[in-house]
Amino acid sequence: MLKFLSASALALVLSTQTHAAERIGVSMGTLSNNFQTLIVNGMDAYAKSIGVELQIEDATTDVNKQLDQVRNFATSGVSAIIVDPVDSDGTPALSKVAEEAGIPLIYVNVQPTDLSTLGKQQAFVGSNEIESGTLQTKEVCRMLGGKGNVVIMIGDLTSQAARQRTQDVHDVIKTPECSGLKVVQEQVGSWSRVNGADLVSNWLTSGLEFDAVIANNDEMALGAIAALKNSGASTDKILVAGIDATPEALQAMKAGDLKVTVFQDAKGQGKGSIDAAVKAARGEKLDREVWIPFQLVTQRNMAQFENLN
Repeated sequence: MLKFLSASALALVLSTQTHAAERIGVSMGTLSNNFQTLIVNGMDAYAKSIGVELQIEDATTDVNKQLDQVRNFATSGVSAIIVDPVDSDGTPALSKVAEEAGIPLIYVNVQPTDLSTLGKQQAFVGSNEIESGTLQTKEVCRMLGGKGNVVIMIGDLTSQAARQRTQDVHDVIKTPECSGLKVVQEQVGSWSRVNGADLVSNWLTSGLEFDAVIANNDEMALGAIAALKNSGASTDKILVAGIDATPEALQAMKAGDLKVTVFQDAKGQGKGSIDAAVKAARGEKLDREVWIPFQLVTQRNMAQFENLN
């Protein structure tokens, strides 16, 4: 006897089949950076848990390569595209490719410069960088008693996050309670531990005196710590602050070397970008901006962040 499914049961079957077939193309600005790797790990684990297939590509910090990856995704018929931009100023070209192909595009981690003009099927999932450098620098200011010389390690001038985090430092120093802080040097460290170590080594060799290192990310901060130790300097006398609260950074904090970091939820950003991509692929209403909060991390509260990334 022929059996018929109820309308609701049939809809559920069709919905499950459609969702299982979803394939999302992911272009990461670089996978040599610890934080980006954490985002991808979060994406991958979550995508598997909901039956979504990911095709992950590494743009290796090459703007043109990333543009080609997005074009390839668009022509291969993916359900949606997720991009961690190499250069936030290059996002309009990526947005145009996806929009012309009629494929949803979700930016993650690095805020696109065309955020305000993104299409209906486009969005950004990330954290508000005004919070990151502000939380970091206010804590450095508190620990230094509102006065002292600081150096800034900038991630990358092409990055909106690096520019904003650096601006946050200067904005905090303009406040009355932190006006005793003075930036005696700031240079680009390209988000790299090796470059961070080189910068601090060069500053120390040149005789530059500073009371704190404020780094745009934990990788450069870890490089700074290594350089200070190699030179015989004390991480108790020269404070080191980073951003991201990566597992290695928290280990350095537990050891007493890293004094300040700011938790950026890599898994949360990864999960949020998948949720947005799936929602857009299914034609559901999409919020243009999804903000994942930053949180200050110090030795007082670090235990609660140890297993989050």
